[in-house]
Formats: sequence, C-alpha cells, structure tokens
Amino acid sequence: MSDPRSRQASIRDVARLAGVSHQTVSRVLNGHPSVREDTRTRVLGAMGELRFRPSRAARMLSTRRSEMIGVLAAAVGSHYGPASSVSAVEDAARERGFYATVAHLGSVSPDAITAAVEDLLGQDVEGIAIVAPRTAVLSHLASLPLTVPIVAAQGEQRDAGGIPVVSVDQEAGVRMLMRHLLSQGHRRILHLAGPPDWNDAQSRHRAYEAELSAAGLAVPPAVFGDWTSESGYRVGRELLARAEIPGFTAVFSSNDQMALGLIHALREAGLDVPGDVSVAGFDDIPESAHFWPPLTTVRQDFAALGRRCVAMLVDAIDALAASSPAPSRVPPAPSRVASAAAPPAMPEMPASPTMPAPPGTSDSSTSPALPGTSASHRPGRIPPTATALSEAPSAAMMPLSEAPPAAVAPRLIIRDSVAPPP
Repeated sequence: MSDPRSRQASIRDVARLAGVSHQTVSRVLNGHPSVREDTRTRVLGAMGELRFRPSRAARMLSTRRSEMIGVLAAAVGSHYGPASSVSAVEDAARERGFYATVAHLGSVSPDAITAAVEDLLGQDVEGIAIVAPRTAVLSHLASLPLTVPIVAAQGEQRDAGGIPVVSVDQEAGVRMLMRHLLSQGHRRILHLAGPPDWNDAQSRHRAYEAELSAAGLAVPPAVFGDWTSESGYRVGRELLARAEIPGFTAVFSSNDQMALGLIHALREAGLDVPGDVSVAGFDDIPESAHFWPPLTTVRQDFAALGRRCVAMLVDAIDALAASSPAPSRVPPAPSRVASAAAPPAMPEMPASPTMPAPPGTSDSSTSPALPGTSASHRPGRIPPTATALSEAPSAAMMPLSEAPPAAVAPRLIIRDSVAPPP
C-alpha cells in the first residue's frame, strides 16, 4: 500500500489514520454537531499529519454550496481606494472561509456591467460585493433581476438605488479635514474634486460645500481631476497660468495622488507648501507620509470596510432576513502633518474668482451640482439566461440582515506639527 504522505491524501486516508469511518470524517468537515469532541480532535490531527486538503468540488456536491463570493470591481488601475477595497474584500472573504473571484469592468456601459455579473453568476457565486462606486454602475445593478444578495463596498446609500451599502464615512472625513483647515485660519479653500460620476467624489464635494456654508464662507466652484497625479499637476499649472492660486490659501484635494501632482506644480512655480499654499488630501496612501512636505490627509480603514462588507454579505447568504439595513460606515481618521499650515498673512481680498468647470459641466458662480445625488431608479428588465440572471426580485430588493454598527473611531495622526498663523 502506498504511503498517503507521498501523494494527495484522501478522506479515506484520514479515516484510516484516525481510526474512524469516512462518514465521520465527512461530518467533521461539515461541522456536524453529532461528532464527539475527542473524535473531532483526532480527525483534525490526522488531517494535519497527512496535510489533507478537502476537495472544493466534492464539498460543493455534499453541501450544495460553492463558498464563493463574487467581487464586481471597477477597472481600478492605480487608484488606491478601489484597489485597496478589492484586496480588503478578498482578505475578509478568506477569513470567513469563502473564496473570492473578481470580475473587472472594462467600462461602465450596461452591456459591460451585465456581462461581468453573468460571468460571476456563471461561477456559482453565493453573493456579490460591488467595488465600483460610480453612479452608472449602481444604477444599472439596481435594475437587474438577481438571485443572490449583493452589497456595495463604498458609495452612498442615497445614490445606490436601494442596494445596501457599507462604506467609509466620506462626509465625516471631509468635515474633520475642513474644520482643521478652518481652525488654522484658512478662509479661502479650493476643492480639487474627483470625477463627477464617482460616488465618493460626490460625497466629498457635498461635505466641502456644507462646511464652507456652515462657516458663512463663499463656496467657489470646484476644479476637477481624474484621481491621477498627472491631473493634479495639470490643474495646478492651469490655475497658476490664470493667476488663480493667489486667491486661495489652501487646497483640499479629493485624493492624495492628485495632491501630489498639485504640490509638484506649486513647487515648480516657486511657491512653498505650506508657507504659501496649504494642501490636504484624502486616503492616506502609504507614500503620503513621504511627500515633501508630508501630506495632511484622511485615513480610510479599508480592512474594516472589507470585513463589514463580507460580514453583511455572508449573513445574507446564510439566512436572508426581511429588511434592508441602513448603510454601515467606518469613520475615517484624519492624518495631520506639515502640508496644512496656517495661511500667510495677507490683506483682505475680494470674493474669489469664478473657476471654470471641466468640459461638459456648468460654468457658473456657484459650485456645480454633481450628478447622481438624488436619482431614483425604476427597476428594469434584461433578458435572463439559464445560469445567471432570472426572473427574481431586483438586486436592490434582495433582503439582508441588519448590519453591525460602526465601531472604528477616528484617530488623529500627527506626523509633523502644523505651523500657527504668522
């Protein structure tokens, strides 16, 4: 008889070594409560000695469950937030005993979204986590007739068409950051916003406007980038060419990468950060501590986000409840360092100049309205297939159990002191 250690061990090898039947080994694998603790311990010890790995295919046949979660992801590229969210969901799924399979969206067209969902459902996933916080994606997904629960990791509940959302509280993070800038004496703060069709960009812009309005300050129109450092550099060069920058003492960038490009443009023009202009970002990417100067930013806890998203999804997979939860939020932590300082002393200036919006947006004296903030979506239908989409309640209507309350408190990170007003 061959030694099972020299080949892939089978369930019968485990049974033989543990001195039990193969049915008992199967009950241990499936967590059956009828197995005595000493027997369970002996079987698990035999599995470890033989380095036994249960066959997923066999387990699917016996349990009729795939133990797979699908992840529908935007084409993340170098975007830190979505890429970190995908990794967090994968890690959390593994911790809960699920495999994660990822389908990347090549575009946000309805056909591309439907094809990606079909791909996931064709792999027998038991639920889908959405890491594509864009208005077009959530709007289309809300209309699809799905037979599995779905949860969005990131985004705003108001923009999700009824799909349950677990998110870092974007608006709370911006409020903390804006209040920090205001407390330092800044009164003319420009917003370098992300693309208007991204839910996170919309949330951050709303909070920026709200904080300036609450302080009784004028709200200048935002300028827009595409999340990349190159777009931040380009916007900085354009503002400097139009002599717009001297009208502002601080810039809030919707992510750290655009802030990096902006700082490059400012320093290239001979301006000091934070001596002449303060710059703050959002995300706390690993490199932000090594910008020059190190960047004031808001940290998002993506690990907590992934755990809560997967917990909500797994709870729904295990036992669908009767009601949809309110969004669960992970409060972000502001990271305060030298790039946000008190503004330099300067004479009172007239109202800030109007800044042009990007092509295709309104150019007015007030901040442009970002789309998707109050859209409602009427469920539609798409042709079902035998293996995936079928006649079922829309994804937004799939019931989920109540989400766990937020428990991650904001934390101030001080890397360098912030200079007081001169």
